[in-house]
Order: sequence, then C-alpha cells, then structure tokens
Amino acid sequence: MSSPHRSDTRSTLRTDLLMLLTAAIWGSTFVAQQMGMDTVGPFTYTAARLLLGALMVAPLWFWRGGPFAAMPVVESRGCLGAGVLLGLVLFIAINLQQVGLLGTSVSNAGFITGLYVVVVPVLMRLGGASVSAQVWGAVLLSAAGLYFLSVKPDASIAPGDWLQLGGAMMWAVHVLLVGHLARRHDPLRLSVLQYLVAGALSWVAALVREPVSLDGILQAGGAIAWGGILSIGVAYTLQVIAQRDAKASHAAIIYSSEGVFSAIGGWLVLGESIGLRGWSGAGLLLAAMLLAQWQREPKTPEAPEVPKAQDKPVAASP
Repeated sequence: MSSPHRSDTRSTLRTDLLMLLTAAIWGSTFVAQQMGMDTVGPFTYTAARLLLGALMVAPLWFWRGGPFAAMPVVESRGCLGAGVLLGLVLFIAINLQQVGLLGTSVSNAGFITGLYVVVVPVLMRLGGASVSAQVWGAVLLSAAGLYFLSVKPDASIAPGDWLQLGGAMMWAVHVLLVGHLARRHDPLRLSVLQYLVAGALSWVAALVREPVSLDGILQAGGAIAWGGILSIGVAYTLQVIAQRDAKASHAAIIYSSEGVFSAIGGWLVLGESIGLRGWSGAGLLLAAMLLAQWQREPKTPEAPEVPKAQDKPVAASP
C-alpha cells in the first residue's frame, strides 16, 4: 500500500510533466510560426491560427465538463466589451511577435517574448503598486541578457528583436488586463471572444497589407494547425488540467522554459545557432524570468486566468 507522501509526489511529478509539455508546445510553436510564413504572410498566418483556435475552444462558451467542470459559466454584463478589448490587445501583441519573426531568429523571439513576466511588475509599479528588490534585480538581469542576445558587435540590433520587445510589452499589458477582467467576467468566454476578435482584425490586416491565397493557406496548413490546434486547443487544456493542483509561482517558473524549447526547436528544425554570446544572453534572460517569479504564494485564492494564445495561452505563455 503506497503512502500518502508517495502518492503526493507522483501527483506533483505528473502535474510538472504536464506543465513542461505545455511549455514545450508553446516554445515549439515559434518554429511553426516561422515555417508558416514560407507560403503566407504574417497577418494571414495569425488570422488562420487564431480563428482555428477559437473554433477549438468555442464549445467552452456553454459546455464545462471534464477538466473545465470546476469553472462554471458566469453570466455578466459587459463581457462582450471586455472580450473585444482583450482581443484588440492580443491582436497587437501577437502580430508584433509574428511580424518580428521576419527579422529575427526563433530563439531570440522565444526568449525576448518571455520578458513579459519581468515587464508586468514594472508596469504595476507605474500604476502605484510596490515592487520588490528582486524584481528590480530581474530588470537589470534582463537588460544585460538582451544586450548579449540582441546587440551585435557593431552595436546594431535586428529590427525583429525590437518588434519582439514591443510584443513583450503588449503581452504584459494583456496579462494585467486579464487579471483585472477575469475577476469580473467568465474567463473562458473572454478567451473565446478575444481569439475571435484578434483573428478577425488579423484577417482585415492581411487583406489590406499582403496577398492572400487559398493555395498558400493550404500549403501552410500543418503550421497553422500546430499554432491553432496544439498551441491553443491542446496546450490550453493541458494548462487547465495541470494548474488545478499546481502553485501559481511554481507553474510560472516551469512555463519560463518556453524560451529554451523555442531555441531547441529552432536548432533542430531550422538549423539556427545563437552562439556562445547568444546563449549567455538567453541564460541571463531565463534567470531574470525565474527571479521575477520566485515569490511566496498569495494567502488568498487567485482568480482564474485566461490562457495566452502563444501563444504565450493567453495570460500564461505569450
């Protein structure tokens, strides 16, 4: 007969493995985003994956069985407007990330995007909240990491890295908005709405800014499916299942490995190499993310968060 301690250990290991798998899916999605643009433009890819993702989570508007049983439907006034606002911010964040991939590597994109976990407390400080010394330490580490990862010997920075940094800022804004709105509205309905809004806006941008063809979309079908079905549908579900039993700070630390998985994917699939200087910068960025999130659990229960489409699921993992 197994002891309760051994059972708890197995449960914790299972939860950690599920969250690690989620981070791996999110990290590898950067590769799919890059490959998808071989035949379609960035806005077309984003629109297709978001609308596919919206289709995957649409049943959650009414159905709350299985792993979502603990999140009953919540009717509230203003949910539509809140979803539109989140969708607008998501549209800006995810397309800065997608367009930025045209001018930087998958590895850089993954690590720089992850900086939103450092930006969030800084934005909270601007709003009047107190920020600990460890967070300011994380800011310094991230600045040093960005220098080694992005600044070339001639002191230039790739345009794509600037866009990824802008995207990280917008992901941080998105996380703060989610934290505010998910306490007032059904977080799963907000998720469906934001994917629909961001996807629709991306289609408009695609029609205005780039050629759109059915043949190109079909050729990018595998990459679109990875970004829509796996990154949003599957990883989203895994996140909900895993985080029922995980501490928030513990989960955030595991999700920080997303950048590592993006670098591994870029190396294995695309043949990218960021060199010793780049890995030094990536290590500093990862240390900054871990330092920013290493904190004691809050004494009061947290409101459920909307996963980031990540792309980063939506409040999780730009």
